[in-house]
Amino acid sequence: MTIVSSIEELESHYGATGEASLVKEIEYLSPSYRKIVESASFCTLSTSGPEGLDCSPRGDDGMVVRIRDDRTLLMPDRRGNNRIDSLRNIVRDPRVSLMFMVPGWNNVLRINGQARISVDPALLASFEKEGKQPRSVIEISIEAVYFQCARALMRADLWNPDKNIQKGDLPSPGMIMQEIQNSFDGTTYDEQWPERAAKSMW
Repeated sequence: MTIVSSIEELESHYGATGEASLVKEIEYLSPSYRKIVESASFCTLSTSGPEGLDCSPRGDDGMVVRIRDDRTLLMPDRRGNNRIDSLRNIVRDPRVSLMFMVPGWNNVLRINGQARISVDPALLASFEKEGKQPRSVIEISIEAVYFQCARALMRADLWNPDKNIQKGDLPSPGMIMQEIQNSFDGTTYDEQWPERAAKSMW
């Protein structure tokens, strides 16, 4: 087995970076990049901390982030499982990476930057939905913005509706937890989940 173990070996193996791959990266939201962010209701949030890495899905019924200005994004921390893995990491290491995906668009938008957690009452109130406020808002200072090559999504044929799975094709959350812990009542959990989710969306 031959393992690449240095940057020099890696760069020699892959060759020079294409010009377009470098030109597309900027430190702010251009009008085109802004339009993509405004169209995205879903992204992933990657963080790093002493215990390791975390990649968290984030979604909303409109824009998943609010654009404060061309160098700042605001992401409400909506109701979830209360593990707060991402937030624990941000408090100790502010580096974050976002990947925005828009259904039907065969690219992704990447944003890297530094984050901090705000619990300012006025800011929280500005994100209120159905009488519920987020517990915090993640403020992201942009350091790099660029779109990613479409080949990955094209290879995966990600937006092809004919490739959508059918209900029951994959294990349900209840089935997964019952497999891990035999005494867990997975059937009841799955049956009650839609009603619980509907009452606790925000």
